[in-house]
Amino acid sequence: MKADVLKLDGATAGSVDLDDEIFGLEPRADILHRVVRWQRARAQQGTHSTLGRSEVSYSTKKIYRQKGTGGARHGSKKAPIFRHGGTYKGPTPRSHEHDLPKKFRKLGLRHALSAKAKAGELVILEDTASEGKTSALAKQITSLGWKKALVIDGAQTNEGFVQAARNIANLDVLPSMGANVYDILRSGTLVVTRAGVEALEARLK
Repeated sequence: MKADVLKLDGATAGSVDLDDEIFGLEPRADILHRVVRWQRARAQQGTHSTLGRSEVSYSTKKIYRQKGTGGARHGSKKAPIFRHGGTYKGPTPRSHEHDLPKKFRKLGLRHALSAKAKAGELVILEDTASEGKTSALAKQITSLGWKKALVIDGAQTNEGFVQAARNIANLDVLPSMGANVYDILRSGTLVVTRAGVEALEARLK
């Protein structure tokens, strides 16, 4: 499939051929969902923790005599049924990460790129050559109509562009190896440079 190429000033810079196996698939929600779940599970800290019966600070003395009170038999104030007692089977620090085959991850990235292309939210950019001025870049982005954009460059990002984009809200910049399903789907407009297209096609074939 062919796509028009734009420059940052809005001028056209020819066209580019996009691989149908990467940008022309019929997006599948189940594949995208599985990959996003895998990504978010990996990002989860898993530092949640509660004190168990053996960890709360209380005396180990029997709280009252065994018989004659008319109440239930208890030996420790650390029991979960008491206020400030230990938590029964509470969360403990652990990893939430689970396995997902590399081929499936690549497939998810293809479907995410295809979803953006099908929705008309994919823009091909000639390059990210910039003088490093935030105000100038902000004006260009406003004129292009990018409200929430993710820019994917080639193997290396343009330092001037990254510096200019750093203080612009809702504009993220990633190298091609940093492209991922979650960030692509949550962006409003996906902007890929010519170098980024070549790098993604080489990565996903």
